[in-house]
Amino acid sequence: MDIDRKIKEARLKAKLTQEQVTEVLGVSRQTISNWENEKTFPDIVSVVKMSDLYAVSLDHLLKEETSMPNYLEYLEDSTNVVKSKKNLSKLILGIAYLVIWSIAIIVFWIFTGEFDAMGYGIMYLWIVLPVTTFIISFLIGKNNFWGKWKWMVSIGFGAMYMLGEFATFSAANMLAFGKINSPDFTMIFYGGIVALLGLGVGSLINRLKPKKKAANKKAVLF
Repeated sequence: MDIDRKIKEARLKAKLTQEQVTEVLGVSRQTISNWENEKTFPDIVSVVKMSDLYAVSLDHLLKEETSMPNYLEYLEDSTNVVKSKKNLSKLILGIAYLVIWSIAIIVFWIFTGEFDAMGYGIMYLWIVLPVTTFIISFLIGKNNFWGKWKWMVSIGFGAMYMLGEFATFSAANMLAFGKINSPDFTMIFYGGIVALLGLGVGSLINRLKPKKKAANKKAVLF
């Protein structure tokens, strides 16, 4: 298998040092050296980056006359690892939001009294929940989780915001006055707006990443 030889030849042809390549790929010089000496294999993301940096095709770097099952298996495994990490990140974000959402409601009912419930409810609805929604939405947009469908999560965040209000202020009001209130559906709008703001800022940063990388690449080449 010649992946080590090919990436080294491509780097030398591009007139780049290992140190310069590390700036663009975000790995150590030792890692580059290990790849070029076939001590370790580059993952698929790094191969794509090197293809772009060295201005050579992926076909040239990966295709060989003889089969290379070991490396193909490695690429498949590394790709699965990337997917698993991404799915784990999504799960962590979802759990983190639900935990904060749940704890805030529990605190409202257990640790607040008659006189401080109103103040805590306001803090929860207008500070804790919106900030949490914005941060989680921002991370979703920044990492482009779910692609173009990520914008739909704003509806879910809006619904959770409505339920948060219903489980605190509305529920407390119903208990105090002995009446039944329906959920305030306008809260979906407010929660959705906060989520859209977070998604928008995160998505903007995600789009600026390629431009920043391109600028770094240009700086390396010149």
